[in-house]
Amino acid sequence: MAPDPLSLPAIHASHVGIWIADTHGRVQRVGRGEAIAAVAATPYLLLNATLTGDRLGYPELSGLDLLELFAFLYPARFAVPTPAGIAAAARLTPPKDEAGIAAFLPKAAAAMLDSLDGPDWPEREGAWHGMQALARQRWPWAPLVQPRLSAPDANERWLFARLPEWEEQTPRPAPRQVTIDPADVSARLDRLTGDGAERRAGQQDYARATAAIFAPRERKEAPQMLVAEAGTGIGKTLGYLAPAKQWIDQSAGSVCISTFTKALQRQLSRETEKLYPDAATHREKVVVRKGRENYLCLLNLEDALQGGFSGRAAILAQLVARWAAYTRDGDMIGGDLPGWLPALFRRNGTTALTDRRGECIYAGCPHFRKCFIERSARAATQADIIIANHALTMVQAARPRDAGAAATRLIFDEGHHLWDAADSMFAAALTGQEAVEIRRWVLGPEGKSRGRRRGLAARLADVASYDEAGDRAIQAAIAAAAELPGDGWLGRLSENDPWGAIERLLAAVRGQVYARAVDTRTADAGYGLETELADPDAALVAAAAAASDAVEALLRPLLALGKRLEVLIEDPPDWLDGQARARVDGARHSLGRRIDTLGSWLSLLGRVGGPADPDFVDWLAIDRYDGREFDAGLHRHWLDPARPIADIVYRPAQGVLVTSATLRSGYGAQGWTEADIRTGARHMDGGVRHFAVPSPFDYARQSEVIIVTDIARGDLPALAGAYSRLIEASGGGALGLFSAIRRLRIVHARIADRLARAGLPLYAQHVDPLDTGTLVDIFRADPHASLLGTDALRDGVDVPGESLRQVIMEGVPWPRPTILHAARRAAQGGSAYDDMVIRGRIGQAFGRLIRRADDFGQFVMLSPSFPSRLLSAFPEGTPIRRLPLDEAVNHVAAANVERRKTAFPAFSPS
Repeated sequence: MAPDPLSLPAIHASHVGIWIADTHGRVQRVGRGEAIAAVAATPYLLLNATLTGDRLGYPELSGLDLLELFAFLYPARFAVPTPAGIAAAARLTPPKDEAGIAAFLPKAAAAMLDSLDGPDWPEREGAWHGMQALARQRWPWAPLVQPRLSAPDANERWLFARLPEWEEQTPRPAPRQVTIDPADVSARLDRLTGDGAERRAGQQDYARATAAIFAPRERKEAPQMLVAEAGTGIGKTLGYLAPAKQWIDQSAGSVCISTFTKALQRQLSRETEKLYPDAATHREKVVVRKGRENYLCLLNLEDALQGGFSGRAAILAQLVARWAAYTRDGDMIGGDLPGWLPALFRRNGTTALTDRRGECIYAGCPHFRKCFIERSARAATQADIIIANHALTMVQAARPRDAGAAATRLIFDEGHHLWDAADSMFAAALTGQEAVEIRRWVLGPEGKSRGRRRGLAARLADVASYDEAGDRAIQAAIAAAAELPGDGWLGRLSENDPWGAIERLLAAVRGQVYARAVDTRTADAGYGLETELADPDAALVAAAAAASDAVEALLRPLLALGKRLEVLIEDPPDWLDGQARARVDGARHSLGRRIDTLGSWLSLLGRVGGPADPDFVDWLAIDRYDGREFDAGLHRHWLDPARPIADIVYRPAQGVLVTSATLRSGYGAQGWTEADIRTGARHMDGGVRHFAVPSPFDYARQSEVIIVTDIARGDLPALAGAYSRLIEASGGGALGLFSAIRRLRIVHARIADRLARAGLPLYAQHVDPLDTGTLVDIFRADPHASLLGTDALRDGVDVPGESLRQVIMEGVPWPRPTILHAARRAAQGGSAYDDMVIRGRIGQAFGRLIRRADDFGQFVMLSPSFPSRLLSAFPEGTPIRRLPLDEAVNHVAAANVERRKTAFPAFSPS
């Protein structure tokens, strides 16, 4: 007989204290030592074992975690991982205070387990078989769940039988050339916003303006292009979806919408449900695309389920298998897998369940026809709307692989991030880690290496046996790859005993960096070191020449192999069936990426001792973390990364929209020069239109900026005190932004307990063992909570209403003085470039504050010397006050009192 969950002991730990509920439901507050002794002896009910263990100072804590039970019972469902979130999911009354949480947990467990007895539990299929496997792994919940599950009457479909197979389809034809009527766009927008909704003139103007990108192109490599700034609250998503859907209906074409953040991808997926209300139609017509490292690999999962994982990791694999049977698309990072689930397993194996190491064997995989990645790629060729990210959109433009006609209309939302995305995408790096990766790709596993990774010879064994020239190319590549760094290369560099030409190059790079890097204080702090690739010493020049020969020796056979594979595809032999063709196609794609990488290495090595290329910035670097070296090598970035965007991404398209709320790096900016620099529009040959519509919000009434004038830069105790007092004054609802993780952690450690005692929970990136999306979900759900974070929270966070009423920045977000930044600063006008970057960062941070018409918020900058020239980062008319901390705290407190009095704050500071 199953134990009664109501009779189980429970524990709750927070910054305020620790409470234990005994088997009779009696609750008492206990000390840390007593709590650790209790949970070490008996399994306790708890909520989030990892977080509770951190609060207790007992990282090995285990027990009956309600989140694990939720993941088993309701795979692919959403729940905020807090007592209030679980109460909402279980339809229970949440506990009134922290002291009541321990007694609440058994009630929540009982309510969740009761769903097993209900006839309408939609996730019943697969549960019995999954439970048998979990019981063998001694999952703590098994004794409570297993007796309540009956064996299925018929043979139940397990995961790999349940998943549907994708099918090849006829390529989508090119779209018809049509011109859409602005009146039709306006009418469609009215339908999308809903009957009875107020007609917003700004949104209508924006929709009609964006319709221009759907007009037929007038000449080759000159797309219809619009750079459009739409202030927060305009409703730009529906503003561009209305003309997009009108054009799709008339032309039978497809549109690619590209974002920078996963949060906006999720939002767009929800918004497009208005275009396709039927769920099945929406799944067919709208596809979210991400890099393959985001998706569950079914072969990796099968390996994990069959003994590849052990201990707690094996339990995680079973819970992921439950989710995989119900997921929409297999997206493990930002999809419908609960973001908190991997964090429950401190040594989680989710990275081993995705294809992060390039081990995909394509058609050689027994699950190839059910693969989430392949299904997504093929679905995208048939979809009306593809929601991708900037990096993937650039990859697809640079190295197209998918069959069928590519989307001819591109919409880049969060367009202010195109510069950063391109800077990463079109960069080159010849480093130890990059070289080791290519060596492994060619040679396969060496020594004691584990995994399914196979080298070129194993992947293309049938090609080698059929094609003599192909076999010679494979063997030559294997011989040349031996010159690349292998395992232990970092240790050999530190001992000055490099093996092979590339390791000798890295040793020379390391020596020159240490000789020329001047900021030894920064080095002691554990940051990376770098120096310009200028006037290299003789040792580096000689090492680069030898390394260039080694890279070329590998590149030549790979190019020859690529040609042999092309011949196979063009004139296929009898044995090249559908699966073999798919495997060869996969090898060609993978081969092309490595050839591109090796080509960029040759170009970079040619720079050593040679003339500088004015289009690029080259430097040498040693990467360090907490004082420990983890990589070293040569780096090359475009001086202007927007140039390859224009050449590779924009020009082949028929129409392009680049849009954002702050394209001009500040609400007060008038001209479009900065926007054209950041987006690459200045590299297009005329014809680029510009459009701007301001935010409809009354910032003069809804917001204010407070610049605190007496917090000295670098005074961490004063900084922590300021954060604490400001959060207390606002009653929570604060988003604190930092430019350094170290300072964030110090501030959090100093103030978390104090705020918790005031009933104000504080969460933090890089401190709490939760992913960023989950932290934002918790923050959004609790108006008393506050959240500290870094750059990831400055963009793409949409928290309207009471939950976000104060943004606090630790200071002016000055750019880091790197070699790359210095080169761009010199090329783009000196301090004007710095100001553009800073205004953009501040504008994005301010944009988190007011998300709807009834919001009110305060933006606090803890900087005694905030330059007046940067005030244009804020909307025109926003009240701006320079105050000492005491007055600022009183000001925030007064606004909080006024906010509580009225549904919308009439507070207007004098």
